[in-house]
Amino acid sequence: MSTAPLLTVEQLSYERDDCNVFKPVNLAVEAGEILQIEGANGAGKTTLMRLMTSALQPTAGSILYQGRSIAQCRYEYLADILYISHQSGVKMALSAEENLRWMSPASTSANQIAEALVTVGLGGYADVPCYSLSAGQHRRVALARLTTSRAKIWFLDEPFTSIDKQGVAALQNQLQNHLAQGGAILLSTHQNLAIDGLRTYSVEPHADRGELR
Repeated sequence: MSTAPLLTVEQLSYERDDCNVFKPVNLAVEAGEILQIEGANGAGKTTLMRLMTSALQPTAGSILYQGRSIAQCRYEYLADILYISHQSGVKMALSAEENLRWMSPASTSANQIAEALVTVGLGGYADVPCYSLSAGQHRRVALARLTTSRAKIWFLDEPFTSIDKQGVAALQNQLQNHLAQGGAILLSTHQNLAIDGLRTYSVEPHADRGELR
């Protein structure tokens, strides 16, 4: 059995317009750990998230899943991660239920879909087209994926955006439960989190990158 961290990032860098976006990133996350990615606006937090989820390809460095390069275990890695970006990603013409079914594993049952919507406070909105829902409700539809997901590692970019105080408390509880079950979480947020064991990693802009637009 591997003793390597669940996720390891080594000397990761990314160039845009021939300039490094941030200083090389080195971090490790074990099962049961939560890491908050910090940095000023425009520092590259979202870019780093997209690199770690393989949505972008790094210029240099490596990403290891349980000690193996993700290039060597790509399908296993992708099956074990969940990425929810700062944009909700919902399809406006679909209902909340239809969106969640589209975004969830194929084996997810109708009961699990219904329970997930209840968990995020959308139990009475399952059949409502998303164009009729508010921005906060769109966010709740996206976050319902946390209930139906079987992923070990959650990557969450500003997950608390547009949700109310009750929703914040419910989401923090859900994050804590995922950690207790041996999952890991990497997230960026401006929300003050009340989660035991929270660690932080600061993304530092590279000196030669100039002004990003």
